[in-house]
Amino acid sequence: MTRRIGWWGFWSCLVVLGLALGLWQWERAADKREYLARLAAAPRIEAPVTAPPVGSRLVLQGEYLADQTLFLDNRTHEGRLGVAPLTPFRDVNGRIWLVQRGFLPTGPSRATPTVETPLDMVTLEGRWQLAGESAPLFGPNQEGKRLQRIDLSAWELEQAFAHPGWLHLEQGPGHLESWWQPSVVPPERHLGYAFQWWGLALAALVIMLVGARRQSQRSNPISVPSKETPR
Repeated sequence: MTRRIGWWGFWSCLVVLGLALGLWQWERAADKREYLARLAAAPRIEAPVTAPPVGSRLVLQGEYLADQTLFLDNRTHEGRLGVAPLTPFRDVNGRIWLVQRGFLPTGPSRATPTVETPLDMVTLEGRWQLAGESAPLFGPNQEGKRLQRIDLSAWELEQAFAHPGWLHLEQGPGHLESWWQPSVVPPERHLGYAFQWWGLALAALVIMLVGARRQSQRSNPISVPSKETPR
């Protein structure tokens, strides 16, 4: 009896777990579709005053703060190793923005990177990314002018950044090779994961029922009547 209860309990848990994880992946797919739709419909805003929506295309006019450039370390693009220059930008209204300018190939050298930066008034256009949670960091974030991840506190400016985030430059002076793309798992992959979990739940259900039936047959064998020899 105890063995039968354990059997039902174990496989029931697997069935419920598979159904729950499949539903979670289904909901993740819906969330990703909604996020991609928001990116596709993101507005184009010139000189925004309030915090821009995630994925907005911003147009800024102003000047780079070239001497404040830092470099996002360990970037790869088309099989090459390099960095991404990060330069603060002061717009015509005096607000400070951080601009991720693209990919700068450096190879394996650990020398301090250098990049040419326009010094006159320029107009930039790019996509806005809101600062959010970052991957765990092991060791110091900054080594000289290299950063392991973007952290706005790495810049000691007289004026704070206008908003917590940065502009991925796509057009304008100072733009290098574009390498950044939104890190989004396609909705179709989440749907695939969902059907995999549901398939495993179905397999667990079949094993549970077939095994329970065999246990029942072993515990209740069918007796076959014996034939008596006639006198």
